[in-house]
Amino acid sequence: MSDGESGSRPALGAALGLFGILIFSGTLPATRLAVPGFDPIFLTFARAAIAALAAALCLIALRRPLPRPHIVPLLLVALTMIYGFPGFVAVAMLTVPSAHGGVILGILPLTTAICAVILAGERPSPLFWISGVAGAITITVFAFRDGGELGFVLGDLWLLVAAVIASLGYVISGKLTAFMPGWEVICWALVLTAPVALGGTVLLFDTAYLELDAQHAAALAYLGLGSMFLGFFFFNAGMKLSSISQISQLLLLQTFFTLALAWAVLGENITWETMGFATIVLALVVIGRWARIGRV
Repeated sequence: MSDGESGSRPALGAALGLFGILIFSGTLPATRLAVPGFDPIFLTFARAAIAALAAALCLIALRRPLPRPHIVPLLLVALTMIYGFPGFVAVAMLTVPSAHGGVILGILPLTTAICAVILAGERPSPLFWISGVAGAITITVFAFRDGGELGFVLGDLWLLVAAVIASLGYVISGKLTAFMPGWEVICWALVLTAPVALGGTVLLFDTAYLELDAQHAAALAYLGLGSMFLGFFFFNAGMKLSSISQISQLLLLQTFFTLALAWAVLGENITWETMGFATIVLALVVIGRWARIGRV
């Protein structure tokens, strides 16, 4: 591989990862739209069932063989990314606005980097850690200032748990991309646990859901086809071309993509103070992207 091709891979990986993060950014606003109509647990199973159907069609069309040696880590991906993270987020969105939740999930880059160190053998440089910790502190300060009378509520705790679970899922997915394309990782995770998703959807279905308006249906469709399916195509491909820690650093931007969507879709207020925090975090992301990543 030439130097030019070698240098372009991380850049392409960052672009793909960022597009996946943009899709993920709609998760909180879409969940916030959906939970007034759907029970949070039903929502978790239903979005997984929708994504599993799309994944099955994709795998059948491309005639992909079952990766038997990797079934256990694929099941872990399903446990963390398909059920754990969405479930806790759905419950949290009952009590906190999506913009407030977005800043709490800004801790994702740091928790993902820590999981990468433990599980993937990555050794981020001191500069990476400094930028990651600074970003997490910045977002935490913003969360408490933005929370106002809400303060730190139970929904914030569920979001912190969701962040740790998501980080584990991101790292396991990133490791699996060494053996199969990123899109295949999420597809097999969905298909292997499709009976659980379909069974939960059927058992928890309420006829009242048939009377919900198009807004609720659109939110569910986005969560199933966007957040649970297409977002992982791009995000996992980015980790394969770059590194888990560097792509996870870009997750700092997800908070502010979410804020923008919360304003555009839900009409939540975004202040100049928010924009100031966004500028600080963006600078920290740039620093973190330039930090060298080593591997043991």
